[in-house]
Amino acid sequence: METIASAAKQVPLYAGLPFIGNTLAFFRNPLKTLLILQRQQHRMVHLRIGGRHQYLVFSPEDSKHILQENHRNYGRSLAFQVLKIFLGNGLLTSDGDFWRRQRRLAQPAFHRQKLAALTQTMIAETADWLDELKQRNRQQPVNVSQAFMDVTMRIVCKTLFGSEVATQLDGLSSALDTLNYMANDRLLSPIRVPLNWPTPGNRRFRQAGALVDTFVYDLINQRRKNLDTGVDSGDDLLGMLLSTEDEETGERMSDQQLRDECVTLFSAGHETTAVSMAWTLHLLSQNPDVLTRLRSESKAILGDARLPSPEAFRALTYTMQVVQESLRLYPPAWIMSRLALGDDHIGPYTIPAGSAALVCPYLLHRDPASWSDPDRFNPDRFEPGGEKDQLHAYAYLPFGGGPRLCIGNQFALMEMQILLAMLVRDFDIQAVPDQHIIPRPLITLRPSRPIQIILR
Repeated sequence: METIASAAKQVPLYAGLPFIGNTLAFFRNPLKTLLILQRQQHRMVHLRIGGRHQYLVFSPEDSKHILQENHRNYGRSLAFQVLKIFLGNGLLTSDGDFWRRQRRLAQPAFHRQKLAALTQTMIAETADWLDELKQRNRQQPVNVSQAFMDVTMRIVCKTLFGSEVATQLDGLSSALDTLNYMANDRLLSPIRVPLNWPTPGNRRFRQAGALVDTFVYDLINQRRKNLDTGVDSGDDLLGMLLSTEDEETGERMSDQQLRDECVTLFSAGHETTAVSMAWTLHLLSQNPDVLTRLRSESKAILGDARLPSPEAFRALTYTMQVVQESLRLYPPAWIMSRLALGDDHIGPYTIPAGSAALVCPYLLHRDPASWSDPDRFNPDRFEPGGEKDQLHAYAYLPFGGGPRLCIGNQFALMEMQILLAMLVRDFDIQAVPDQHIIPRPLITLRPSRPIQIILR
C-alpha cells in the first residue's frame, strides 16, 4: 500500500449534471452506468449520487482492502441508515460492539452441524411446495418470482423461527415488497420527505411496517410463552436469541432487539434466495443443455423418493455449480456501500473520511480481466480446479466478504441446491416466448418483471 504522503493523486471524477451529479444516470440505468465506468479502466472513480460523494473501486484487490484488510476504517453507510428505518438495528444495519455482540449470539444457529439438522425441514417444505405446483393448470405459466418468495418464506420461518406462516404468506410477502421498494426510492432520492408527513407513500410504508411488526411480535410472544412452559425446545434461532443472556450483565435481548433481528432475517433470509432462484430458472430456460445435465444428475442421485435423504444432496456437485454460476451473473447483493470513518489510501488515491466506498459484485463478477466470456452462463467455471479456483478470492463475492460476510451464506446455498434439484427432477422448464427480462437493481438485483416459466 502506498504511504499517506504519496497518496495525493486526485480520483477521476465521473462528470455528471450540475447540482445533481450522477444521480440521474444511476436512477435511469445504474448497471449500464457501472459497466461504462468499468470499461474506462480506472482503478477508482469519484461519483456524486443523491447529494453524497462516493468512491467506486473496481479490482478484487481493492475490494479486499475495503471489506477485509482495513475493515475497521469502514462503518455502515447512509444506505444502511435508510434500511434501518424498517429493519431496525439488526445484524445487517448495526455496527461496532453492538453488531459484534449480536453476531456472536446468532452465529451458533448457522453452524454447519446446526444447518445439517435443518436440511430435512427444507426437503419436506420443498416437497409440499412441489405437490402444490403439480395441482396447478400446467398450460398456464407459473410466476416463479412469487412462487419462490412463498416457499423461501415458509422455509425461513419453519427452520429459523419454528413457525408456520402458510395463512399469512400473501400479506407478509406484499408488505416486505412494499418496504423494499420504498426504501430503494428513498435511497436514491436527494430529497427525503419525513416519514411522519401524511403522504400516500408514507401511509403505505407505515401500514406495511405495522403488518410485519404485528406478525413478528406475536411470534416472539408466543415463543416466549412456549419456552417458559417447557413446551418448546428452543433449539432454533429465535429460541436461542430468546434464551441467551449477556455474559457480563445477565440481561436478555429486549423485544425490540428480537424484532429487529427477526425482521432482518425474514427480509434477507427469504427474499435474496427467492430472487436468485427465479434468475436461475430464467437462465436454465435459455440453456437447455445445462438443464439436461442438471436433471440427469438430480435423477441419478435423488432417485424417485419424495423426501430424498439429506446426505444425497452433498453429491450434487453440478447442481451447486449451477447455483454458483447463477449467483455470479445475478448477485442479489449487487453493490455494497461502506462509510469511511477516516481517510483511507489506496495506491495513489485517497478516500476522504465521511464519504462512501463502493464495492460492486456485479462488476467484479463480469470483469473480463478475471472471467473469460463473462456474460455467458457456464457452470463449468466452478468445477474443482476450474476457472474460479484460479482467480483472486474477491473476484467472486455473492455474499460479501471480510468480517461482514453474510451469516446465512451456507443456509442459502443449501436451500437453493435442494429447491433446484427437486424442482428439475420433477418438472421440465420452458421459457415463455417474447418475455423480455432485464435486471432491475433495487436493494437486491431483481428482474424487471416477474419471471414466468412453463413447468411441465
